Amino acid sequence: MTSLVPALVLLAMVAAQPVPILPEQLHWVRPPHTEKVEGAWVVGAETKAEAYLLRVRLAGGAKMPPHTHPDARQTTVLRGTLYVGFGEVFDERAVVAVPAEAVYVVPAGVAHFVWAKDGDVVYQETGVGPTATMPIRR
Repeated sequence: MTSLVPALVLLAMVAAQPVPILPEQLHWVRPPHTEKVEGAWVVGAETKAEAYLLRVRLAGGAKMPPHTHPDARQTTVLRGTLYVGFGEVFDERAVVAVPAEAVYVVPAGVAHFVWAKDGDVVYQETGVGPTATMPIRR
């Protein structure tokens, strides 16, 4: 019987195939009142209690005002340079440049803002939901 287990594992490895999620399959949406921001849920969903992957595109010059999320998020910049700041007020002097291929983390509940200061930016965020984006009201 023990010789059957490695054969079954090997069969499962050979039969299983990765299923890529291609960029053209993504459903892009714009948040309300934002012309230069688009987002697409790649894996998971905002309302589910599971890991998710969200892709975001910012047109050059786009600013996302201060907001929070109930969960920690890890963000990988895929293209361009994203400028990120922590705080409840958008302060252009307080941003940090995060270049392509770099990662930054925003802890749960921490107010932050982002800016595509130098041109178009694409980034991915991961976390564990449910999640939300809550604007800071001033």
